Amino acid sequence: MKKLFILALLCTLAFAEDSYSQSEFKVITVVESIVPGGLGRSRLIENTSEVDIDEFTTERTDGKKSDQGSIKRKDAKVDEFEESKLLNFYSLTGINFQNIASNDALITSKINQMLSDGWDLVFVTSAAESDAGKDDGDGIYITRLFFKR
Repeated sequence: MKKLFILALLCTLAFAEDSYSQSEFKVITVVESIVPGGLGRSRLIENTSEVDIDEFTTERTDGKKSDQGSIKRKDAKVDEFEESKLLNFYSLTGINFQNIASNDALITSKINQMLSDGWDLVFVTSAAESDAGKDDGDGIYITRLFFKR
């Protein structure tokens, strides 16, 4: 009985320690061009750099004064990331369904790779941007995949 109690206690402690471990998050961004004629640049982007948000954060004490001017935008840019080429939604003749299916296959491959590496897909968000003007020829679809482990 004593051995059973010690085993139960060890299992409880192991579970408790595991529940206190910190989670890690990763964001994968999919950019799909809707520029006609294959002129756009569609990519799947994964950051591989470590960044500390505190280096780019300031506080306002009165709602007006800000030290953000002391932080340069160029310093916030990361140099290390992976990019996978995707196909554009449009060809010279219009929307290209083969390109969309190909992108789906590539994105699925990335998701499956992340899952096999121990990541869980926990959230997906997407948006579209276009100028929608008279000669509307610019735009992107952007999707962000949020992973946790």
